[in-house]
Amino acid sequence: MALRDQHCVPCRGGVPPLTAEAVGPLLAQLPGWRVVNGHHLAKEWRFPDFATALRFVNQAGAVCEQQGHHADFELGWGRVQALIWTHKIDGLTHSDFVLAARLDAIPG
Repeated sequence: MALRDQHCVPCRGGVPPLTAEAVGPLLAQLPGWRVVNGHHLAKEWRFPDFATALRFVNQAGAVCEQQGHHADFELGWGRVQALIWTHKIDGLTHSDFVLAARLDAIPG
C-alpha cells in the first residue's frame, strides 16, 4: 500500500527510531524530502504568493489533525517548510513518512 494511503499510528514511546537501513526505502518514495542528521524529515514547497502558501499550511494542518501526528511548519512569502519527526522518541518512525506522503498529496 502506498504511504499516502496509510494512516499514522500513535507512538507510545519505548521503541527505537528507524535505522538508516529502514529509512532508505521509505525516503525513496518521497521526492523532494530529505532526512536531516538522521533525526527528522524536511521539505520546502514554493508558491507564487503568501496567500497560496498560507492556504497550503492550513490544508496541511488539517491533514495533521486528521492523522493525529503534527509537523512543524515555517511559513514565509511564497514558501513553506515542513519538519517531521516523532517527538516521543526524538527520531523517525514509519508514521513520519506516512505524514510526509499525505502532505505531498495536498492539491497544489
